Amino acid sequence: MSYRLGVDVGGTFTDVLLVEEGSGATWRAKTASTPADQSVGVLNGIHQVCEAAGISLAEVAQVLHGTTVATNAILEGKGARVGLVTTEGFRQVLQIARSYVPGGLAGWIIWPKPEPLAALEDTVEVRGRLGSDGTVIRELDEDDVRTQLARLEGVEALAVSLINSFANPDHEKRVAAIAAEVLPGVVVSVSSDVLPEMREYERSVTTVANGYVQPQVRRYVSNLGEQLREGGVSGELSILRSDGGLSAAALASQAPVTMLLSGPAGGVTGAVWTAEQCGYSDLITFDMGGTSTDVALVQGLSPRIGRETNVGDLTVRASSVDVRTVGAGGGSIAHVPELTKALRVGPQSSGADPGPAAYGKGGTEPTVTDANVVLGYLPADLAGGEITLDVEAARSAVGSVAESMGLGSVEAAAAGIVDIVNENMLGGLRLVSVQQGFDPRDFALVAFGGAGPLHANALGVLTGAWPVIIPPSPGVLCALGDATTSLRDEAARTVLRPFGDLSGDELVDLLRELAGDAGARLGEQGVSAEEQNVGYQVDVRYHGQGFEIPITIDAAWLEDATTALERLGGAFDAEHERLFSFLLSVDHELVNARATVTGPRPEVAAVKLEPTDGLPPGRPHEMYVAGQRVSALTYERDSLRAGDLVPGPAVITEMDSTTVVLPGHQAEVHPSGSLLITPTTSTSSSTEA
Repeated sequence: MSYRLGVDVGGTFTDVLLVEEGSGATWRAKTASTPADQSVGVLNGIHQVCEAAGISLAEVAQVLHGTTVATNAILEGKGARVGLVTTEGFRQVLQIARSYVPGGLAGWIIWPKPEPLAALEDTVEVRGRLGSDGTVIRELDEDDVRTQLARLEGVEALAVSLINSFANPDHEKRVAAIAAEVLPGVVVSVSSDVLPEMREYERSVTTVANGYVQPQVRRYVSNLGEQLREGGVSGELSILRSDGGLSAAALASQAPVTMLLSGPAGGVTGAVWTAEQCGYSDLITFDMGGTSTDVALVQGLSPRIGRETNVGDLTVRASSVDVRTVGAGGGSIAHVPELTKALRVGPQSSGADPGPAAYGKGGTEPTVTDANVVLGYLPADLAGGEITLDVEAARSAVGSVAESMGLGSVEAAAAGIVDIVNENMLGGLRLVSVQQGFDPRDFALVAFGGAGPLHANALGVLTGAWPVIIPPSPGVLCALGDATTSLRDEAARTVLRPFGDLSGDELVDLLRELAGDAGARLGEQGVSAEEQNVGYQVDVRYHGQGFEIPITIDAAWLEDATTALERLGGAFDAEHERLFSFLLSVDHELVNARATVTGPRPEVAAVKLEPTDGLPPGRPHEMYVAGQRVSALTYERDSLRAGDLVPGPAVITEMDSTTVVLPGHQAEVHPSGSLLITPTTSTSSSTEA
């Protein structure tokens, strides 16, 4: 038997999912994360899940890991001290940056600009200059390079970003070679390797970010790999990238900027796998945790990939799943400002300690979780009675909101809290659908995370996205995503040529050359050319425009080079009109080209539930819906079988999450184990998005 092990490290919990590839059987473990050394929590979870499955660690063939090490280093400001080498005259490239201010004039006029990851005193200029076409205007002064690098004694990482190096990397590579002599032991990130594309600020900030997190990521990956080997795991360790693919641990250590959104990407990948088992290819993912909610849109089982990655105040140029985050989660705190007396929810969160009042850890502020407890959406006894929530503490916390607003009942205040947080999350769902030109009613909604299934039915009503799909073990879906994705690599290059100066043969040759570069690196990781799948994407704009639009190229276009540019231009025009409702009568311009090569998807069989023998009896329960109390039933999810129809109102509980089925809706158990929630009345399905 062959086992794949998915590991997802979050701020509070580390989720581990073991998958037996032949049968699709799974075992799961959820352990406390260990921020001081994440590998401790990872190994604890691996030991637990292997013990539950009755196997030794030596039987694990692959460990697929989504991690927040790089993300946390940036959010907490605990990365390395980075030195930056620039071309003479460009020392302030990070300080000048871009003129974008979050919120624009609608926000506060004064905005404290974040400090660059490389300080100005750790930035040096070197003599030498390249033209935009890569020609040498001034030779690199190697003596000056040595002098300037000697000033950077004490830095832990070095970023080299010279003007126009995307067109010619020779000067950068020579600086890196000299740095190995002058600053031995300092890791070096070179912009022509990290991001070989135009725009010096984006290239510089991305390269600096790579250097900022690289020492910490390298130590973590090396330490984890060593401890896995000492623990008896002989399988390979791979790290999840921000774009949803996997990278060998050694390569991930070299380019950690590609894993800044490793965690959310795992959830999207897991949601895609789940939707595919249910027969749906177009979906919106809805991942609600304790502090925030992540949403993304998927078409044809392919997540939309963005060219920017955002972590806190930092924006870098790196491919990532287009995930949008909303400050709304189970721990979001409800409050009533004295001035307006208008109920607000979040973005402040109670966190894991003390957590919601219902957890009985000393929390007193009203949270979304407490509101769900008051409404009966979250029963007091969970996980077969192993977890007991403090209902009175939840009512007392939410009661403070009712008192501040002059409401007659605690339930009314709780309903208000849930309605507002649902509207907040609807805003995030609209960001990836309506505001991108997509109608959410054309998509299924896949809900997961610890709190997602609690609110999923209500979000289905608000968006009109049906069915609402609740995966098996929704609280550990990110780990499933890690275990069901494949190796991936990418090669990119700036072209910057109008279509009138470019031939179809040149376009085809360029894309195939890039595919060869990425494919060669994937081959070094054990993926043969026959197993590789190639995808192409280019950035196109109208000549003279200041921005470009990514366009996916159909591989069939490359079979006839004479029509390739014409087809590409037509695809760009269609996307431009969809986004902006107008076209321009000017030539197109090819800005950047990329090739992405992926390995084969793992052979992980889906679980097939036995057909139903009849819906098991539920336990009587009360819920507060639409201003009145209603009689409901609760069910243990493990007791449901394929074909079971659970009519609302109902609550379905399991170890890591709870699903609410509202009146006028039903949940059908799919043979793959997912719950499919759909309306049973026309009023729910006709709700406008």
